[in-house]
Amino acid sequence: MQFDSRIPVYVQIIRYFKVKIASGALAMGAEIPSRRELAKRWKINPNTVQRAFKEMEEAKLIYTEGNMPSKVTNDEATIAHIRETLVQEAIEQFISSIHTLQIPLEEVIVELEKQYANAVRKGARTDD
Repeated sequence: MQFDSRIPVYVQIIRYFKVKIASGALAMGAEIPSRRELAKRWKINPNTVQRAFKEMEEAKLIYTEGNMPSKVTNDEATIAHIRETLVQEAIEQFISSIHTLQIPLEEVIVELEKQYANAVRKGARTDD
């Protein structure tokens, strides 16, 4: 994982897990690595990982029972909300960057459809 020095590391960790959960790469109820293991893997302070986990637990993104490993939420509504939020953020960024070009919406949609189809084809080839 590459960290951006302009964004707090714990925020980037939260986003990392949101993307993994929303995409299905981390399934509902899946165990996630320990705070200590992630801190070692990413070469960051364990307190930073702890802060990210605390915020994810408060947001009901993950849960921890006793001394057991933390797990991804089993709440489908929470996961749906995460997906919706990530999609909205991506759309807002896209619109913000494309708006300055003053291209008609119809042209943007055509190009977006082409690029999306290309990405899907590339993904299908690499998943084999």
